[in-house]
Amino acid sequence: MATMGTNIPAGAIDATPGHQTGQRFALVALTSLFFMWGFITCLNDILIPHLKAVFDLNYAQAMLVQFCFFGAYFLVSLPAGKLVGKIGYQRGIVVGLTVAVVGCLLFIPAARMQVYAVFLFALFVLAAGITVLQVSANPYVTALGSESTAASRLTMTQAFNSLGTTVAPFFGAFLILSVASVAGEQMTAADHASAVELPYLILASALAVLAVVFAKLKLPTIDSHLDSASDLTAGQKGHALQHTHLLLGAIAIFVYVGAEVSIGSFLVNFLSQDSIAGISEKQAAFYVSLYWGGAMVGRFIGAVVMQYLPAGKVLAACSLGACALLALTIMGSGSVAMWAVLSVGLCNSVMFPTIFSLALARLGGLTSQGSGILCLAIVGGALLPVVQGLLADQIGIQLAFALPILCYLYILFYGVRGHRVQES
Repeated sequence: MATMGTNIPAGAIDATPGHQTGQRFALVALTSLFFMWGFITCLNDILIPHLKAVFDLNYAQAMLVQFCFFGAYFLVSLPAGKLVGKIGYQRGIVVGLTVAVVGCLLFIPAARMQVYAVFLFALFVLAAGITVLQVSANPYVTALGSESTAASRLTMTQAFNSLGTTVAPFFGAFLILSVASVAGEQMTAADHASAVELPYLILASALAVLAVVFAKLKLPTIDSHLDSASDLTAGQKGHALQHTHLLLGAIAIFVYVGAEVSIGSFLVNFLSQDSIAGISEKQAAFYVSLYWGGAMVGRFIGAVVMQYLPAGKVLAACSLGACALLALTIMGSGSVAMWAVLSVGLCNSVMFPTIFSLALARLGGLTSQGSGILCLAIVGGALLPVVQGLLADQIGIQLAFALPILCYLYILFYGVRGHRVQES
């Protein structure tokens, strides 16, 4: 009988009670990671308007926050995939948490030096750690059970990711944006910059605790997913990108993350406009939490729905809904535009976990490499917000929401056809 800490084959969810207990415990432990990286990622939506004001940036310059954060995925994902293939998911998680701690601590010298570039470097290091976590945790969740319910299982754990993104705006508004609104012009640039020290020190402490916990835990390992990097080097399996559904899935991840991050990054500034809601940045942060909260609610619902409906069809329906809501955002004003853009979060809910699980289907020993490729595609969150920032500077923040519509149209294609596994 297998117990926690022993090797189990991928997909062996109900062979023995020991397997089930070990896998359930692993899933519970992993939810804390999904919560933390969701929290950290969404905190960027609060950091952007804060740093924009502190350093007097335009929209394109402010979006360098997302460029550096998600740019780390592009540079780190493939090396992380090889690392995880060699050391396993659990050790990969510990490495990712440790690097993330260093990134959080770098915000302290960044705030004291008052240099925008140092903030960007701190974000890059922090994101490098999150990248290793993503490469380790996402495929681990898909492997802890049957392949037929992988999308539902990953959607459920991603719901806790969304819980983190829902809580983060309140945390950021209270500890970061409230500094400007309370102190007003009496605060110096140094005082405003130092407002980020406490939040990221708290995050560093929490991540350090998690690193120690995961170093001590005895979690199941997935035999068929280990040493994929060695297999690839020996030329035994080929390359994951030879699987068309993975390649198209990587593009889907690219445009999805780009669209989701672009929308979230502009919400505070968009809702602050007089023609939309005309509210303060601190008040707008509350509505940002509704955007991410919609994703959380949708993921809990989607985890149940996809037990009965094909994941591809659910993905297609959600992408259509997102397109319609963004059309209202562009053409509407006031509360119509405001609630339309916030409701896109509900449509976003199942997209990442569904695309991720569909793209990793039937990869076997190539799963770690495939996960690295998909996490590399998260670089869409670095590039597309900058493109939307350039559009906002040229044609206005409202019309710039046309860019995410194009992204969701591709996701519609992937849900209808692109995800299908082609038999060799």
